[in-house]
Amino acid sequence: MQVQLTAVVREDVARILSWLDDPEVAESWFGRYTYGDSAHLGYEPRAMLNATEDQWNEVFHDPHHEPHRDIFSIYTLSGEHVGEGQLSIDEPLGDAQISVLIGRKDLWNHGYGTAATLAMLEHVFDHLGLFRVWVDVPEYNAPARAMFEHLGFQHEGTLRKSRPHHGARFDSVIMGMLVDEYQRLYPDGVQSHVVSWDSPKV
Repeated sequence: MQVQLTAVVREDVARILSWLDDPEVAESWFGRYTYGDSAHLGYEPRAMLNATEDQWNEVFHDPHHEPHRDIFSIYTLSGEHVGEGQLSIDEPLGDAQISVLIGRKDLWNHGYGTAATLAMLEHVFDHLGLFRVWVDVPEYNAPARAMFEHLGFQHEGTLRKSRPHHGARFDSVIMGMLVDEYQRLYPDGVQSHVVSWDSPKV
């Protein structure tokens, strides 16, 4: 399975909004705020639909924006938009938090999340030269935890009752991978195709 990581365009944001209207999809992404709305970190999708070019570039193409985020759209090799990936990068510490959403529920459990994560691992370690990546996975998202474990992420800790979900609070687990672990697990790199995103449409 291969995917492309591409620059985000406005049509992608519109699809993100439609996906987040589905509670099951929203819960698998950033979850919900305590007041109930679907969470989406990095930018507010609805506000970006009519953003000016300067506003758009500030979110998606400003390397000095803090915290620094690399935000990708996930496409199949046939050109179908299926999700979004984000890296929240802490350059002084040399690490990045990975977030992956496959918004197309009919494509869940087909390997697209795995392929997108591998592509972002390649970007973090081989292109950005960072030391560590990590994920924050709510305990109720067992498939995501199983995927990251399969890829070689290690359990690093637990955040107690950090996620509101269906009127209750749940733990989440922090899982990470170091650059030497990545190199040992993937000595020949990964077989995912990362498309450069230096000419976005706005």
